[in-house]
Amino acid sequence: MSSKPAAPSTRNVDQPLAKAGIPGLGPAAAAKLARKGVRTVRDLLEYVPRTYMDLSKTKPMGDLKIGEQATVKGVIKRVDGRYLRGRKHMLTVTVADGTGVVNVVFWNQPFRAKSYPEGKTVALAGRFERRAGKWQLMGVPHVEIVRDGDESVHTGRVIPVHPATEGVSTTMIRRAVDSALKRYAAALEDPLPPAIARKHGFVARGAALQEMHFPTDRGRFVKARRRLVFEELFVLEAGLAAQKRRIESETRGIEQPGGDDLVERFLTSLPFRPTAAQRRTIGEIAGDMALGRPMHRLLQGEVGSGKTVVAVAAALVAAASGSQTAFMAPTEVLAEQHFLTVRKLLEPLAGDAPTEEGRLFGEGFGVELLTSSVTGKARERALDEAASGRATLLVGTHALIQEGVAFDRLGLAIVDEQHRFGVHQRIALKGKGPGGAEPDVLIMTATPIPRTLAMTLYGDLDVSVLDEMPAGRRPVRTQVINAAQRDEAYALIREEVAAGRQAFIVCPLVADSEALEVKAATTEHARIAADVFPDLRVGLIHGRLRSAEKEQVMSSMRAGEVDVLVATTVIEVGVDIPNATVMLIEDADRFGLSQLHQLRGRIGRSEHAATCLLLTSIDELEPDERQTARQRLAAMEESTDGFELAERDLVIRGEGQLFGRGAVGEDTSDAPAQAGHSDLRFASPLVKHVDVLAAARTEAFALVDDDPHLSAPEHERLRAEVVRRFGDRLDWLRAG
Repeated sequence: MSSKPAAPSTRNVDQPLAKAGIPGLGPAAAAKLARKGVRTVRDLLEYVPRTYMDLSKTKPMGDLKIGEQATVKGVIKRVDGRYLRGRKHMLTVTVADGTGVVNVVFWNQPFRAKSYPEGKTVALAGRFERRAGKWQLMGVPHVEIVRDGDESVHTGRVIPVHPATEGVSTTMIRRAVDSALKRYAAALEDPLPPAIARKHGFVARGAALQEMHFPTDRGRFVKARRRLVFEELFVLEAGLAAQKRRIESETRGIEQPGGDDLVERFLTSLPFRPTAAQRRTIGEIAGDMALGRPMHRLLQGEVGSGKTVVAVAAALVAAASGSQTAFMAPTEVLAEQHFLTVRKLLEPLAGDAPTEEGRLFGEGFGVELLTSSVTGKARERALDEAASGRATLLVGTHALIQEGVAFDRLGLAIVDEQHRFGVHQRIALKGKGPGGAEPDVLIMTATPIPRTLAMTLYGDLDVSVLDEMPAGRRPVRTQVINAAQRDEAYALIREEVAAGRQAFIVCPLVADSEALEVKAATTEHARIAADVFPDLRVGLIHGRLRSAEKEQVMSSMRAGEVDVLVATTVIEVGVDIPNATVMLIEDADRFGLSQLHQLRGRIGRSEHAATCLLLTSIDELEPDERQTARQRLAAMEESTDGFELAERDLVIRGEGQLFGRGAVGEDTSDAPAQAGHSDLRFASPLVKHVDVLAAARTEAFALVDDDPHLSAPEHERLRAEVVRRFGDRLDWLRAG
């Protein structure tokens, strides 16, 4: 008598798909799915459908209504492919059911002709419209071949449409998921502690996955999806909470309680009145620095909201406590800008005599610049000043953390535009603290981050927000224009220059690229200087210039010796030219929304009215690209609020990877990720599931406060899931 087969184990669930014995998924198909991140049985069970088709209810084509969302079924009568002008390919699949005819159009996908042979029965789902007197399935076509013998999985029910890949169709994936659910769903352990699952009335994990793939009832589907979303966010937040508590308990910081009087003298010496938001964030930072644990704080604020003033105030707190500050910028241009700005901000205090706390200002307080361009005796002096402690504030690029750069007592590390730094670099910087103590870390970004993103990605950081702009700032007028309006844009630039102002013309690339069809900065500079503004002083800056050349160009711009600066995105952050009042961005549709907002922030930095012109040839784009570009450009015209734009950007392009190394600054050039692809499978915490995120975060932090190491027996599965899903990446977050 044969024994009953053993139930699948967790080990089986984590085995490669090719070895799982799932019908239709041999080594070749498994290898193709692996390229989409589906490598194991667990990955397949958690492979979320991109949409669903309701094949339990179909209607005759003759009964369709314009604009209706419906499902129809018919026979393929004709498949016609042709190339149009511009080498665009249009494939038309004609389907009929005896009561009517529907056309399905695929653009630039001639290979699909083989997938839809004449005579086959297909199901079509989506929105139907009339085009040239004929019914057409609009948007992304959902087309399903109906095969004999597949009724139980593929027809007569609501069926999932999973993201397919070349060589592995949605039908193959659906069949494989159905088999995997029957054989392996019971082997998936539930990471949710039983008490939390009961509190929220969640169904079992296996049942939730079954309902997610093959919905049986709308109410049950909503409950199942919410359960999976909560679980994923709860695991994430539990990991972040454990990380935060571990850092607080295991690391030794530097108590820096001084500086109140000094900071107040600094603030009152400024030529403008600090905003309430600046004073509030300075208080938050000073409060952190006075503690004996390392500060890990994110300071975010709009372009021009005064982050540098806050940073200098933090450096004064460190100085009053006898510590040094390292101020890191992502580029030499920005480091030089910060150096000049800091020196200018401190000028009113330069005559102050040293106090008993130590060397503060005048001859005793040093502000030094150290980048790769600082060489020879100047570099030797900067290194000596840092090592001796006479350089109270050292401004530079990543050169600050290279070998040979030593600090006497590094108490504060300020990192500007942190997403441009690799994690290893920040770890190395923190390793330069005195006697093994970790310096306080203040991360600054001018890229507005929605509160939900800050909660998710920076769950182990405290967040300060500069949500108030200094008095006197005027909103930048933004206008989308086309090529026919180029001369009007040039006329505005000439008008502003005649009034004593300056202008930027921004191009996406340094060198010509036929593939991207964008203006090259070098070519555009030559044309602008010779043909458009031969009587004006036209400068050029791009990333391929040597550092000394870049700084010479920016010095000339700051001194008013350049009327029009043709530039690439090297000017995206940190460049402060208050006299610039107009910016023309070529091929604006090629830029992301956040980048457009950052570029626009280079103008409108004074009391003078400023205009940003977004020039685009949007009508030449593919239909799907055109829609996305139009949404971005419209958002730029409608809003100057960076936080609002960040929220809209999330909706337009998706959330992206939250915990890939690139998300926290590591170079990902060798492994590019598709824009909008999220490493969360079920949840959309930044767009759709904000309420679930808040609930999961509350539960997770409360649990970790009671069990910081997740060592209780009832939390064993949760701990294992945290390590499996996010363990390696959460360790990276320790650097901020």
